[in-house]
Amino acid sequence: MPQLIPHPAFPPARIASVEARVTGMTADWLSLRWKVVPGAVLKLPPFAGRKRADGLWRKTCFELFVKRDGSDGYSEFNLSPSEAWAAYDFDSYRAGMRDRPVERAPACSLRNGSSCTLLDVHIPADAIPAGPATIGLSAVLEETCGTRSFWALAHPEASRQPQPDFHDPACFAGRLAAPEAP
Repeated sequence: MPQLIPHPAFPPARIASVEARVTGMTADWLSLRWKVVPGAVLKLPPFAGRKRADGLWRKTCFELFVKRDGSDGYSEFNLSPSEAWAAYDFDSYRAGMRDRPVERAPACSLRNGSSCTLLDVHIPADAIPAGPATIGLSAVLEETCGTRSFWALAHPEASRQPQPDFHDPACFAGRLAAPEAP
């Protein structure tokens, strides 16, 4: 699994590593997994059920950004261990934000243990922008001690961007493969 990198201005207190990857893409679902080590230090939000909600990034939250090749616009998916979720479209960098239409709610499945926490996410494929794309995988992690850290595949140079910003083009460091044949 690709390792996520903590933002240097917001280091974790006790989290040792975070991994994230796309585990599959079919005609029906995009599947992803995040792994946090150790799991016992995570402060998890209370169960909310599969519903759309804003502001999820203020607590422990996992995020997917998708930018179609050749487009200035991109989509953002916020996925909470509480099972709440959000999806937004942007016309360009942080501009033109609006709710992204999603017919079926994403499904989040949490397994939390002392050695690690796994979050498996399944997003309906028709909610993902079509075509070849770059992606950003990220996480906002709150620890039981109150420390919040911000993890991504890549971050812009700290001198250019001293605050975490998952919308920055530097964070779109992965590729989304075509759906698997049935």
